[in-house]
Amino acid sequence: MNTDKNTITGFILLAGLFFLYFWYTNKQQTELASYKKHFDDSVAMVKATAEKAAALKNPIQLDSTTGAVVNNMDTLKEEFTYLENELVKVKFSNKGGQVAEVTLKKYTNYKKELVKLGDSSSLNYPINIGDNKVLQVNHILFPTKTITTGDKGTQMIEYVYTSPTGKTIRHQFTLAPNKYNVDWTIQLDGVDQLLTNNQLNLIWDVHSYQQERTSVYERQMSNICFSEGGAFDYISSKTTKAFEKPIQWVGLVQQFFNTTIIAKNGFSAGKLDWQRKMDSSNGLAALQAQMQSKLNGNNANIALSLYYGPNDFQVLKTQAPEMEKIVNLGRDLYSFVRPINKYILMPVFDFFAGFIKNFGWVIFLLTIFIRVITSPLTYSSYLSSAKMKVLKPELDEIKKKLGDDQQGFAMEQMKLFREAGVNPLGGCIPALLQIPIFFALYSFFNSNISLRGQSFLWSHDLSSYDSIATLPFTIPSFGNHISLFTLTAVLTSLLMSVYNMAMTPTQDNPALKYMPYIFPFVLLFIFNGLPSALTWYYTVSNVITLLMQLVIQKVIIDHDKILAAIEVKRKTPKKKSNWQSKYEQMMEAQKKVQDLKDKTKK
Repeated sequence: MNTDKNTITGFILLAGLFFLYFWYTNKQQTELASYKKHFDDSVAMVKATAEKAAALKNPIQLDSTTGAVVNNMDTLKEEFTYLENELVKVKFSNKGGQVAEVTLKKYTNYKKELVKLGDSSSLNYPINIGDNKVLQVNHILFPTKTITTGDKGTQMIEYVYTSPTGKTIRHQFTLAPNKYNVDWTIQLDGVDQLLTNNQLNLIWDVHSYQQERTSVYERQMSNICFSEGGAFDYISSKTTKAFEKPIQWVGLVQQFFNTTIIAKNGFSAGKLDWQRKMDSSNGLAALQAQMQSKLNGNNANIALSLYYGPNDFQVLKTQAPEMEKIVNLGRDLYSFVRPINKYILMPVFDFFAGFIKNFGWVIFLLTIFIRVITSPLTYSSYLSSAKMKVLKPELDEIKKKLGDDQQGFAMEQMKLFREAGVNPLGGCIPALLQIPIFFALYSFFNSNISLRGQSFLWSHDLSSYDSIATLPFTIPSFGNHISLFTLTAVLTSLLMSVYNMAMTPTQDNPALKYMPYIFPFVLLFIFNGLPSALTWYYTVSNVITLLMQLVIQKVIIDHDKILAAIEVKRKTPKKKSNWQSKYEQMMEAQKKVQDLKDKTKK
């Protein structure tokens, strides 16, 4: 690929879009400051919550006959019960009759400990206990617990509480084999007395904590996903959301895991309040979701499901409609890459992963596949560049003849290209082609949990950056580490630039002359914090591109045949396109203006 002006234009556009993309995806970092006031205002609430939690260490126990508070805690204490299958170990508490914590048995965190979700969270709703008294359900120690196992290995735990007025609340939890979700059914006997206006007001407080190498990057990747009115949506920078349509599910999402509540019959209304943590702790984000369900009749069954698990596309697809969109394969401005990921890259990646265990080699084969698919366009661009190289002597003669007359030179150049059948924009196709592919792979590798913890060569985790050295200081936009795969990607890009410059006559414009060397330097800062899967792909892609250039330009393309074809093309009658006519008219108008200016100066 010759580094002509059009190729340089492609590189400039590519660099500009790179910066735009990473500015867009990283703008949450700058927005954190705007959350400061909201965070400070929440301190008092957090303190109050902590005091309430301390008080809950001595939960309220009511006499089922009189409704009076019983202080003899020797008769009933908080206790934990565990259910587990092949994927999760679920910890239940009789305080509130709810899930207390979930341990994922197949995933470890940055400390090499099993990933835990749902801790420090609670599910709550108010109930009426008579005599105008209202009690939060997580203040109650459920006195009755029953554990059963079904024929197919399904396990169920049921907590039962009877109010002073004789009304019953049952919390039934079901854990099926090989499932990450826990089905939760709330059975209410006497809805008209237990709930105000027959409405369940569910409050879900949930927190997420660091699981990956850096909490800063994981915070940036955290967001809230939900389904409203049957359509997927998410919030990343806003801190509140009031729903205008029924809600099917709400999830607190981090880079590779999520905690989601699913209403099988939907919530009628609700609102969210969430914030990213701003301190240096391992906390990522906190969510409070308030959701309502209007119930009919005196006996009601509210069917819910609690998902604690990985952001795995195939697993999430089985949970609820559009829940697989939690996996960010392209959103908003870059939603155009989602079909590329969903229908091309993901199936091909999974195909190779089906018989190759090392994901580094899977990425290697995926890169070859991409280069083969795009090779016709690549060949076309190299052919266009070769034609322009053949025409270079004639262009030099035209420039020598016209001197500093830029408008005249542009018109004659366009005329020459038209006669020879050369597309002047053909040389920038490979650079422009990389834009959607790069953005698609950035989203794919950043969200592909199958790469998490997978080692290749010197990289210990293909889903994160590889580091061969840690710096004693932090360089803005670069970080405090050095990624070797970043260096290989940058060096191979530089090698391509050197080769292209050697194949291209000297550029008259110094800015265009040195741009190919500036671009790899820019990549050094862009790539250093990206997943090593992406920088490994870029390295392989560069090497393949360089080899293709050598083969196409040295073996396949015959410059004598190109020159002969150009001569034949020149003898063929030409018909100007509307674009060419308008362009020539524009150039002629500019030339006339320049001629007038020159005459005025004389």
